[in-house]
Amino acid sequence: MPETPPPSVAPLAIGCVPASPIGRDVDAALRAFFVAMPKVELHCHLLGTVRKETFLDLVAKYDAPLERAEIEAFYTRGERPVGVLRVLRALEDYLLMTPEDLRRITYEYLEDAARESVRHAEFFWNPTATIRDGRLPYAKAVAGILQGMEEAEADFGISSLLTPSIDREAPAEEAVFMVEEMIAHPHPKVVGIGIDYREDNRPPEMFAKAYALAKEHGLRTTAHAGEFGMPWTNVAMAIDTIGVDRVDHGYTIIDNPELAQDYAARGLVFTIVPTNSYYLRTLDHERWALDHPIRRMAEMGLKLHPNSDDPTLHQVTPAGAWQLLYSHLGLELSQLREMMLNGIEGSWASEDQRAQWSATWPGEFDALLAQVRGV
Repeated sequence: MPETPPPSVAPLAIGCVPASPIGRDVDAALRAFFVAMPKVELHCHLLGTVRKETFLDLVAKYDAPLERAEIEAFYTRGERPVGVLRVLRALEDYLLMTPEDLRRITYEYLEDAARESVRHAEFFWNPTATIRDGRLPYAKAVAGILQGMEEAEADFGISSLLTPSIDREAPAEEAVFMVEEMIAHPHPKVVGIGIDYREDNRPPEMFAKAYALAKEHGLRTTAHAGEFGMPWTNVAMAIDTIGVDRVDHGYTIIDNPELAQDYAARGLVFTIVPTNSYYLRTLDHERWALDHPIRRMAEMGLKLHPNSDDPTLHQVTPAGAWQLLYSHLGLELSQLREMMLNGIEGSWASEDQRAQWSATWPGEFDALLAQVRGV
């Protein structure tokens, strides 16, 4: 059985994130703390986790029409990061053709996450293009992913759940068909649905029928909303019209403070991403950390939980996402401790799992932090 390598104390990957006037220096001991602290990951896209060497292997395997320079660009984060959607589409169109391809990228993602003390991961996968093109039926594709999940749990001790995600750029009827396929091929590790890809002009209510069908059959629900600077009404639609269990991103809710306070009182969990490329592209470098919506969301008392989103494409690790909240956005370690608990609360793991984590992780967090402080 492979062993999970020990946590690295090298500087964590955080892409080309601008410096912060409110940030803090992070030494080797604190970097090791961010790696070692127990954590769940609730917001990560399987196709955004593919290692560069795996991408190159798949290009060679299928003789895909992708130039080496283009691939290098996929894995480069400049001063103004480009979006990752074109990379995900390339994977869908050319490279993920068999269950084995999906098994491999799943196993490798969970191996990388476990190395950073992610104990449990709930990740997204968009089946729409695979189903539409007819090259790989839903059931076979899911079987490959589930195999990777099972092997990773056996080898690295990381549990995981799969969240098929609606491609909001596709017609709404394709979302319904995705849910119908999930219902026809149920599995206890396929627990809910999400929705992602570009949000512009594709509000959550367009997919209300798919969500209603999923909820009717006991599936959990989440949605990307308020990600691309779209109005706060998208966040409200996801919560109050669709009735999601948690929200991915949700940044523009800060534009409606009264409603944000209501969601804070309800205890709804928002899975946030400090390397969200929209805000890195659109905010001035000098103001990025000061003006990022995550800071306002924390001030409003919303329940937040940081995640890596597309780790290999954003050039961020799970631990790096947590570190950024401290080192660049100026949040306190006590706030991160609460966010660790928010992740447990927002998880769709079993009640027994969550109870065990809630009972043991705070003590682990405190003991690790005491080592850093020399207590």
